[in-house]
Amino acid sequence: MIRNLNLFILFLFFTILIWSPSNAISAESLLQGAHAVSSTMPKSCRACHRGMRMTTTGEEAVCLPCHGSSTDRSTMQTRGFLSGQSVELQDMAAVLRKPYNHPVLTVANVHRQSETLPEEQVSAARHAECVDCHNPHQVAADAPFRGIPGRRVVNNIIEIENEYELCYKCHSQSANLPGSATDKHAEFKVTNRSYHPVEGEGANSYVISLKSPYTARANRPGDISTITCGDCHGNDDPAGPRGPHGSNYEGLLIDKYEMRDGFSEGQYVYALCYRCHERNSILGDESFPKHSLHITGRTSGGGTSCFTCHDAHGSPRYQALIRFNEQVVRPTASGKLEYKPSGASSRSGSCTLVCHGVEHIDRTY
Repeated sequence: MIRNLNLFILFLFFTILIWSPSNAISAESLLQGAHAVSSTMPKSCRACHRGMRMTTTGEEAVCLPCHGSSTDRSTMQTRGFLSGQSVELQDMAAVLRKPYNHPVLTVANVHRQSETLPEEQVSAARHAECVDCHNPHQVAADAPFRGIPGRRVVNNIIEIENEYELCYKCHSQSANLPGSATDKHAEFKVTNRSYHPVEGEGANSYVISLKSPYTARANRPGDISTITCGDCHGNDDPAGPRGPHGSNYEGLLIDKYEMRDGFSEGQYVYALCYRCHERNSILGDESFPKHSLHITGRTSGGGTSCFTCHDAHGSPRYQALIRFNEQVVRPTASGKLEYKPSGASSRSGSCTLVCHGVEHIDRTY
């Protein structure tokens, strides 16, 4: 009994110490951003840390009472933990249940505070919890990644300044990267022959098919010459919660991108590509003499997917994001699989490969 009383007094002492306005470790220094707004969370820390049950795992059960269903939010409002008039919160749980998602709801009891990331330790289980991407003590609407340490570079942990740096924590040089996954940093590197402009402006100074305001080089106010991971990956519902939580489209994409051959070309089939690239330019063969033939096909049986010839992240070897899908495109009998650009504009060239059972030997375009 005496021991329990002493523990309680010690707990009370440190609580007063932390919350004391005159102390250097103030509540303000511990809790900032969106969750520090008293008009939103009248009971402050107790909304997440209720009673003696201090939540330490950082899993979704702490977040979804406010960021889940309207029923759950109503309960939090009734109990005085959440204001009903200050902010409009959406149902993140519904998005996380979409067919393609980060496995927040499906991987449980794995995350721990101060854990060794599975990207650094091959035996650790891969997972994605809310606190892996958001620091609840510092997150803000205009700074969603504030307080999250970046990936390790040698012996240092770099600060996150760009969205892709957060993504690279799991999708780059991971110790336990799944066999079907690839190192996205290696694909987006600005030293590659071509790449989508995530880490920096693209390798080419002009891309003929780009829609305004997208441009290869930003020369005027309003020009967009770089993009983010979130421009392609995220919620397919533009009215729903933003971010790569869940999508109805394969690859956790914000729009349809058919990655299999045999589908008829259409605005919907390659809607993701046509967000930035002018469809009429592609079908008009402005960037490649036989673009239209490839993606529409010779017959009603459909054409070849953009994915068969292009890697939407980058290509270390070829221009124009050319990186063949080797599940469809294979080497010739002599072992060659290559594309050779030619001409001043490099919009023509030759291929040596086997595609759909047909061998091409220096086939020019």
